Amino acid sequence: MKLNRRQFTQLAGASLATTLAAPAIAQGKTKLNMILNWRYQGPQAWFFLAQDKGYFDEVGIEMVMDQGSGSGAAVGQVAGGAYDVGFGDVNALIQLAAEKPEEAPINVYQMYNTPPFTVGVLSSSDIKTAKDLEGRLLGGSANDGALKLFPAFASVAGIDTSGVEIMNFKSNLREQMLRTEQVEGVFGYVNTIRFSAMLSGMNPDEDIRFIKFSDYGMDLYSNAMIVSKTLATENPELVKGMNWAINEGIKDTLADMDAAIDAVASREPLIDKEVEKLRLIATLQDEMNAPEIAETGLGNPDEERFKRAIGIVVEARGLPRTPDMSEVFTPEFLPPAEDRIYKLL
Repeated sequence: MKLNRRQFTQLAGASLATTLAAPAIAQGKTKLNMILNWRYQGPQAWFFLAQDKGYFDEVGIEMVMDQGSGSGAAVGQVAGGAYDVGFGDVNALIQLAAEKPEEAPINVYQMYNTPPFTVGVLSSSDIKTAKDLEGRLLGGSANDGALKLFPAFASVAGIDTSGVEIMNFKSNLREQMLRTEQVEGVFGYVNTIRFSAMLSGMNPDEDIRFIKFSDYGMDLYSNAMIVSKTLATENPELVKGMNWAINEGIKDTLADMDAAIDAVASREPLIDKEVEKLRLIATLQDEMNAPEIAETGLGNPDEERFKRAIGIVVEARGLPRTPDMSEVFTPEFLPPAEDRIYKLL
């Protein structure tokens, strides 16, 4: 039976009465600090809608969201205790689980299920394939998920990295550095580069060529909701409530894109609403719309594909061990099957 929000809240409240969070629910809300993958943009809309519509409140959460500096960084910030929750790259989590399993957080909702990782180059350059990256000057934010995966990509694609130079710079300089040819390629997510380039005055469809990791066999997942093991162990009903609230926010985003972008604009008034709406739609289409969600529902990865993705990261990066899927992801906190999202656009 599908629960409405009032029934869910009542059940969650009853369950929480038996957990460590019971006093917080009875006397007020539990504060959770969340680090996003990036600055406030269209693809963060569902978090803000969940907050504005009171979904976090309904499950006893005071959610405080900070802008991030890269999806790879979010994992380390949760692992280090600076944040309870992160929206970060599961591949960085796989590496941490392989190297320091006792420190690794846990993925509780796999949101991006198609690989967005790329190197963007100018269409006018002579870089047309992955091998053409050899001996080039490339750049990106040190915490960028694609940059962190570059050694793995190089291994899979057969790139000799001995002559590759990497320049680090702030993420807001990426498109400028590429446009002015201060670097020959930049790391990032396809849609992040595409729409940031558009805001900088470039025509990404004409001016940029994308060397996509997925074209060379790196069939990976990417951004997910990641929580500390302490939170998952000591407050499981709170994590379930958080996922429910975010899931409802995604539903509302799908129902009204303009309202979703308005929620972003209320936090970041200087955004270009038209561009951010296009970025949001492209993220839903290109980064979240894998065919598997028709069967598993958004948030729940395909088990065999996820295991293969772990193996790709472990082998390509030469990690010391292959973590079990249960060390990286758990379905324990997902919304009930009847409440999951099986179609995006």
